[in-house]
Amino acid sequence: MRNSRWLAVLSPVGFLLIWELASRSGVLDPRFFPPPSVILQTLAAMTRSGELPYHVVVSGRRIVLGFLLGAVPAVAVGLAMGLSRPVRSLLMPLVSAIYPIPKIAIYPLIIFYLGLGEASKVSIVALSIFFLVLLNTMAGVIGLERAYFNIARAYGARPLGIFTTIAFPGALPAIFTGLKLGMGFALIVIVGAELLGSDAGIGFLIWRSYQIFAVDAMFAGLLVTAVLGWLATAGLDWLEHRALPWRP
Repeated sequence: MRNSRWLAVLSPVGFLLIWELASRSGVLDPRFFPPPSVILQTLAAMTRSGELPYHVVVSGRRIVLGFLLGAVPAVAVGLAMGLSRPVRSLLMPLVSAIYPIPKIAIYPLIIFYLGLGEASKVSIVALSIFFLVLLNTMAGVIGLERAYFNIARAYGARPLGIFTTIAFPGALPAIFTGLKLGMGFALIVIVGAELLGSDAGIGFLIWRSYQIFAVDAMFAGLLVTAVLGWLATAGLDWLEHRALPWRP
């Protein structure tokens, strides 16, 4: 266990060290690949000025709102589709048709209806994670042993009891998998949406830095996005461990 933790630390540190040396020695052009030390200095300066925290808070708020608006109904619909074959037969064709469409491609249409304000950005995040969470939740319910449901019915369990004691707890591992995948997609989509039309957020920061050729600021924005994704995954891992203490 201890060796695994050291390896988890050494791999990114080694990568950054090689990058630093390659950029300092000229193997990599520092104009396009600034050394990590320069990026960290830029990150610190933007943090002290308040610019970076402002953009992080804006993007974070959009992600949290969109995540809740997309994940909660997705879990409910996924459970219904997993438990009921008629519901699954009714909705699955729609899900199969809409899911493959790149959600960022729908963003111009969302802007057409909702404008360039917060509603369009929260909506694209919600839409981007909805189908991932739904499909994982449905698969989690369908994958449960039918014997559990049969035994519950044999002992007179009502539909609500089957849902609360078998379907929902049994599907939780798959639900958390969908939530983690959805969070990654939420970060991707919100940065893309902010690149296309926004006056604040991490995507806007990256795009503005590109326009003025501030490559170090671009990398700082990318680094912050990576850290946010790591923190979100760690938070969901912690929540999963609390919700499913019997799992390793």
